[in-house]
Amino acid sequence: MTYIRLIIPILLISIMASCGRKADDCTLSEQILNVPLDLKVERLEEKFYQISSREELSYFLEDHPEFTQEYLQEKAYASREELEVELLAIIEDSLMQDLNEEVLAHFADFDQLEQELENAFKYLKYYYPNFQAPKIYTFVSGFSSDFYIGEDIIVIGLDYFLPADHQYQPDELPQYISNRYQKEYLVPTLMTAISAQFNKTDYQDNTLLAEMIFYGKSYHFTKAVMPCTPDSLILGYSQDQIVASYANEGMIWSHFIENELLFETNPFEIRKYTGEAPSTDEISPDAPGRIGRWVGWNIVDDYVDKTDVSLPQLMEESRSDQIFRQSGYKPRR
Repeated sequence: MTYIRLIIPILLISIMASCGRKADDCTLSEQILNVPLDLKVERLEEKFYQISSREELSYFLEDHPEFTQEYLQEKAYASREELEVELLAIIEDSLMQDLNEEVLAHFADFDQLEQELENAFKYLKYYYPNFQAPKIYTFVSGFSSDFYIGEDIIVIGLDYFLPADHQYQPDELPQYISNRYQKEYLVPTLMTAISAQFNKTDYQDNTLLAEMIFYGKSYHFTKAVMPCTPDSLILGYSQDQIVASYANEGMIWSHFIENELLFETNPFEIRKYTGEAPSTDEISPDAPGRIGRWVGWNIVDDYVDKTDVSLPQLMEESRSDQIFRQSGYKPRR
């Protein structure tokens, strides 16, 4: 089975795009933007890589206890001194210094990203009034972690979000993944990761459908807290891929139904449709990877439209089969 290769007229492209979650002409709610929120962002890479002595490093670690204990995992070391020795070696590494300089140049102005973070957290607090914004730290991780999400802090590895063509791009990171590690993807990717804290699941349900619904809820969550963000930045598809997926939605869905995949429990089979890959070859070499997640998002959106549940109610619903049944999902025509 292959993707239908369509030369889609401009009018049809518009129609297909309208089937998705449009961000065009979107305006954020003034009511929500007025929600009180205390957000603090601290650029630790600016301080850390300027440290020139053991004494300065000691002061740095004392000034940032959560970062030291949680992100740097101080307890994994025999002593604070052992941790300091390792950190000083990182600071003195010329490649790490060069990488930090690239980050400082590319992220010299962090205001827009900070505003995006603040707006998303205000929307999150609107839906979850008891939510308290964590302290945000940025850092240069040496490609050890893109995000660390703790109870009270979040650490963003800015080196992951350098331009795709920068000289220190990790060789082991495939291009179809590195293409999504761009500045404009940073906040929606973070919010999708944060959604896991709210996304209740039935751990006894290990079907493909459950996996699809889990990701669908995650993307719906991100769109709810970032309503003016294009789907492409949430899902990681190009606009052409989104349009083509809607154009072929009937064929995609038929593949799942005809092959009785929804209740498949083999993890290797499930990974073919929801795991990271440049394409979903089982459907077509032209079908983008993770197509099961995209279908799951459509199912979840239909469920919300049909039932009119709130975001917290959606995220609390762990029964994927119920979400699917009540969604009445059918491919768009």
